[in-house]
Parts: sequence; structure tokens; C-alpha cells
Amino acid sequence: MSRANLETAPEPGRVAVAILSRAPIPGQAKTRLIPALGAEGAANLQRWLLQRTVAMALVADVGPVSLWCAGDPRHPDFAHCRAFGSVAVRHQPEGDLGARMLAALRESSTAATLVIGTDCPALTAAHLRQAAQALTDHDAVALPAEDGGYVLIGAAHPQPELFTGVDWGTDRVMAQTRERLAALGWRWCEPATLWDVDRPADLARLLAAHPEVTALSGTAVRSERFAPTNA
Repeated sequence: MSRANLETAPEPGRVAVAILSRAPIPGQAKTRLIPALGAEGAANLQRWLLQRTVAMALVADVGPVSLWCAGDPRHPDFAHCRAFGSVAVRHQPEGDLGARMLAALRESSTAATLVIGTDCPALTAAHLRQAAQALTDHDAVALPAEDGGYVLIGAAHPQPELFTGVDWGTDRVMAQTRERLAALGWRWCEPATLWDVDRPADLARLLAAHPEVTALSGTAVRSERFAPTNA
């Protein structure tokens, strides 16, 4: 990791949290999990992940929370999340994931911002507080995912180069991001590596950590539908 750029280090203070999410619409949400859960079950899981993430960001209380919506920001589930507390609802712009994260960073109301998704049930308010604190003496912070991506990226002075030419959705994302951080001359830290829920193989781990997921309404999320086998 490279030397910090002290001239542009962020000032201590509030750190915004920008959450990127899709609406829990059957057939459009958590599509990789539809074979295991069905369209309704996958949408119900997305609803649980969305609500959990927004509530967790508010509990962390590191700064203003915004919810960047893919699709119609007026969707009832996004409106429901606003009832949890002070949450600004924004529409995600066009472009790949990098362009959408860059927009969230650039349009933040604070000098430093954390960007997260909703796919990581292992992410906690304590992780957000730790990441926010890291930006007081680092240019960036990231929480890698076990699958090679990341579940959080934070920066105080966002640059397009951080998100350019990244193979989004692959196991090369974090490695490529490290290359770009180094090329920018930034000092960064990676306080923790977490797991997320993207594929049917992740579901057994989810139920072990959050058994309440089995009580989702609609198409039930049942462990026997995705329990590991010897096959």
C-alpha cells in the first residue's frame, strides 16, 4: 500500500453512507438465487437485505445515509425504508457499477463517503464505524469480499480512475482495485474481509448466521432447498 497524500487527506468529521440497491421485484431481484428460492423467495430475501442494510447504516450513525435506487425510487419498499429514519432516496444513474458508485461519491454531502450494497449480511454498524474512522488518516478504505470483490469502498476525494476498466462481477475486482489505488498514490486500508450472498452456495451460510430468514413470507426460504450435499 502506498504513502498517503497528506495534502488531500480528509478532515475528521461526518462520513456519509451511500447504499446502492435494487427494488425487491420478483424476477428482477437476486436473479442468481431464483433457481434455489423461486422468484418470490429471491425478492423476499432482497427485501430483508435492503431493510437490514438501511437500518444498520442508521444505527452506525457515522453520517447522512442515502439510498441509491436501481429502478423507480418511488417503489414502496424504498419508501418503507425512509420510515426507519433520515434516509435520502436517490435514483442510480445509467452506466456500469463503477459509474454508479462514482456518482454516489461525487454527489455526497460530506467530504468522505462510504459506498455499500445490500448483499452482505456480515456487514455491521461496527464495520461502518471502523471504515469511517479509517478515512481520517487514509485516502481510501475497502472491505474485500471472500469471492474476490468488495462489500464496501470509501474515499475522501473520489477519482474516476478508481472505477475505470474494472471487471465488475468477477473475482478480479478487489485485485484490480488495489492496482488502481496504488497507481493513484493513495494510502488505503482493508480492516476486514467479509462474505456476501450472491449464489445458491451462499444460502446455507446465511441461514446459519441469520435463521430468521426462514420466516420470510411468500415463497419460504427453506434450508433443504440449498443445503450442501456430497454430490
